[in-house]
Amino acid sequence: MSRRFVRLGETDRPPLTLHVDGRPVEALVGDTLMVALLAHGRTLRQSEFGPEARAGFCLMGACQDCWVWTETGDRLRACSTLAASGQRIVTSQPEASWPTHA
Repeated sequence: MSRRFVRLGETDRPPLTLHVDGRPVEALVGDTLMVALLAHGRTLRQSEFGPEARAGFCLMGACQDCWVWTETGDRLRACSTLAASGQRIVTSQPEASWPTHA
């Protein structure tokens, strides 16, 4: 699989492992989620509005194109959230769980 980002420097930082869509992804301490995901693959996430793949846009937290989610449903900006060991990220919006009325 080709990657969108290729690491050219800062290769001496300690490694960490997070999980993206259930699969382990290697990153380095200090990487944002966007760097971790795009150094691993071509896309960041699936659009909430259709089947299109997204890879971020502004890279500085202004455009809202880099949202990813935790497995528990919390929304994170991939461009400004640091990757952490043990994180569990999903790249498509989890289904909302609405309360049911009896």
